Amino acid sequence: MKFFKSINKIILSGLLLGTCACDSWLYLEPQDAIVKQEFWQTKEQVESAVVGAYSSLIGGTNPTVGEQMFIWGELRADMVSPTPFASSSEIEIANANILDTNPVVNWRAFYRTINFCNTVLQFAPQTMEVDKTFEEAKLTNFLGEARSLRSLMFFYLVRSFGDVPLKLDATVSDDQDLQIPKSPQEAVLKQIRRDLIQAETETPITYGNTASDKGRVTKYTVNALQADVYLWSELYDSCVIACDKIINSNKFGLVQPWYRTLFVTGNSNESIFELQYGTQRHPFFLMLNPVQRFGAAPTVLEEVYTLDLMNPLNVDVRADGGALRSDGSIWKYMGVDRDTRRANVAPYPNWIVYRFADVLLMKAEALNQLGRGAEALAIVEQIRRRANALTATAKDPDSSDSDAIADYILEERARELAFEGKRWYDVLRNAKRNNYARQNILLEMVAKSAPVERQQTIVNKYRDQRSHYFPIYTFELQTNKNLVQNPFYQ
Repeated sequence: MKFFKSINKIILSGLLLGTCACDSWLYLEPQDAIVKQEFWQTKEQVESAVVGAYSSLIGGTNPTVGEQMFIWGELRADMVSPTPFASSSEIEIANANILDTNPVVNWRAFYRTINFCNTVLQFAPQTMEVDKTFEEAKLTNFLGEARSLRSLMFFYLVRSFGDVPLKLDATVSDDQDLQIPKSPQEAVLKQIRRDLIQAETETPITYGNTASDKGRVTKYTVNALQADVYLWSELYDSCVIACDKIINSNKFGLVQPWYRTLFVTGNSNESIFELQYGTQRHPFFLMLNPVQRFGAAPTVLEEVYTLDLMNPLNVDVRADGGALRSDGSIWKYMGVDRDTRRANVAPYPNWIVYRFADVLLMKAEALNQLGRGAEALAIVEQIRRRANALTATAKDPDSSDSDAIADYILEERARELAFEGKRWYDVLRNAKRNNYARQNILLEMVAKSAPVERQQTIVNKYRDQRSHYFPIYTFELQTNKNLVQNPFYQ
């Protein structure tokens, strides 16, 4: 628990997350805290720098990385709707009217975390020369954590923007060249895959306590991120191997009761990696309490989960009182049980980045693409049994019908992982597979969720595959003259 007390202390004190004078996203705030040579003297200072990297995920910017994980992964999809309390910028994203002046597409928080990680990777090794009590194994663990968090940030960026600057060294001075052009998406993905192979050898299996095992990067966090990256990269054999490392460890399982164990108690046996909010104000309270900026789309309860009109007590546990409420509230981050709203006080719920059900469904998706449809369907049924999924949502595709099975898996991911920041990336991944062989998946989603008066305009916009990525925020174009706006927005 000491590690996470340090996170809250750093956030509250502003030690590592203070204000800065530099106007570039490449800058690490503040440089005086962790870049000067006199800082890197002890293993405790290295640990505080690693804590700073984790802290930057949940605080220090507005919006934070955690909040953008939700917004980027949900607002362009079909399961979340902005309410009148949402900002005009957020409503424009949902309406597919995305301009480069929209602050929602500002990637500053992600590059800020990347620079924290780069600083650890660049400067931490020199500490061993000064602090003779600093064990090499401990340093290796710290480097693995930094490398993994950097990979996670870049993975969000390439899925959201396509080509992005690949910054792998620390920015420690305004004298450095900050005019960095974009690298192709595939080059960034290759770097991520290389880094994760190395991080797998550096990160521990356990830190000796549950909170750290769920809130810090372990070998299994690396494996889950690898599986996600391999699935996006259409490297299906590698995805299955990464998933099996988690499954065969026998350290994770599908928990019951689904709602309270996962989203109220947190850090469950199903969890692999969670952002630990604790006393830090959770961004989803800012979005959902006391007024809701976002709610569940009107079709989610009846069409995604369905209702058993003959037996109202027969419910999918993820439906009313689980992921959402019948009034449209996104309940995963608002309740303490199926009926009681959480008080707006600490401790706040965590944000789950990866959990076991997600890994199982990623494996199912990869198996299906490898022609192992029967195995994929068996995994889907395992997820559905735990949730008491209703018969109305069950399908029985032929084990050789890969498209039908892919659709079924995508539907089950919507039910299981609703409002966890996955939906847009899930749909885009399925649509773009095999050179956009199934772009209709994305177009049908857009047509279904778009406002009637804008439906045809939005569908026509999304027919252009370049529109599936965000524009580069105008401020970045102004401060980095080597950046070129993404083609759709030129």
